[in-house]
Amino acid sequence: VQPNNYSTFYDDQRQNWSIMFESEKAAVDFSKQVCIAKCNSSPALDSVLCQDLLLGEGQGVEAGDSLEVAYTGWLFQNNGLGQVFDSNVNKDKLLRLKLGSGKVIKGWEEGMLGMKKGGRRFLIVPPAWAYGAQGVAGRVPPDSTLLFEVEVRRVKLAKEFSGSDGLSVSSRDSPAPSPVPSSDGFSSD
Repeated sequence: VQPNNYSTFYDDQRQNWSIMFESEKAAVDFSKQVCIAKCNSSPALDSVLCQDLLLGEGQGVEAGDSLEVAYTGWLFQNNGLGQVFDSNVNKDKLLRLKLGSGKVIKGWEEGMLGMKKGGRRFLIVPPAWAYGAQGVAGRVPPDSTLLFEVEVRRVKLAKEFSGSDGLSVSSRDSPAPSPVPSSDGFSSD
């Protein structure tokens, strides 16, 4: 999916195609459905499927970087988007996490690598990379495949770097204070 709401792809005969969408939402929805189709056509989902929805700008994130993200999580039901089981999109606080710290599910640790600030990505996470056989009581049934749309709103790189204003920024500096989520990365309310 490219800027200005169009998508390019090629078919089995290596013929190039372009699709123009009437809105960003239509392009994003199409991209999600492409990812779901990939999932449904694979014999067994044994890793995280990722589909970029918006690329974002700057450097791709790596393990050790601190992020603030907005997300929505759906259950994978009837081979598609099921009910929402968790979201912070319309809430005041973003989810803060340090990539690679093990505070969020393995599927996020893997699926968010390389994302950029302002980027949005759709993830399909198999049970082994999510909550496995135990699930989450009252919210995620055992052995559930999960779908997430994640958006990186803020990035703080682990290694020191020089900002565009010439000031040195390190992982010890903190942005404006904001609420901190529960220790497991997902609130249980």
